[in-house]
Amino acid sequence: MTRPPVAQRFLQLGNFYFGAERVRVHTVLGTCIAITLWHPIKRLGGICHYLLPTRGAARAPASGLPGVYADEVMELIEASLRRSQTRAEEYQVKLFGGGNMFPEQLAQSKCRGEACTDLVRARCTGIGCRNIAAGQRLIAEHGFTIAARDVGGHGSRQVSFDVWSGDVWVRRGAPVNEGLPA
Repeated sequence: MTRPPVAQRFLQLGNFYFGAERVRVHTVLGTCIAITLWHPIKRLGGICHYLLPTRGAARAPASGLPGVYADEVMELIEASLRRSQTRAEEYQVKLFGGGNMFPEQLAQSKCRGEACTDLVRARCTGIGCRNIAAGQRLIAEHGFTIAARDVGGHGSRQVSFDVWSGDVWVRRGAPVNEGLPA
């Protein structure tokens, strides 16, 4: 018996995928965040790619991409869990991204020269740090537990997620200006 081929999908910024098929989802992150969730018993999962922590107080009617903001993508995740009749605590959740893409901007940052830890990120005002904090907070608020993470630091990440197995691969890239003449 042969297995069906693995379908390849590229997840654009602001999108969300949830299913149980033999699908490998790829995305590329800078300051953005990807959250993967996988149900080891039902063998289904999802992945999102959000740009910003929140739309803010001026919540306009949803238009365009459904998952640009962390708080709104969590609504999409919750809806998928309801449809699949599963609960947050049944999932393995992984968090990726939030890298600083322009290290020269750290010159004015409060965290310059320090290791990128949760404690340091708590006082950081960079978008990557704010995205990480929002993701961690929303994951906990919605009853999920983070099983693994690769967040912060400098440079991009290429993320590949096998929906049917829950496996995730991450390849790190250099910051945008690394190696360029000063």
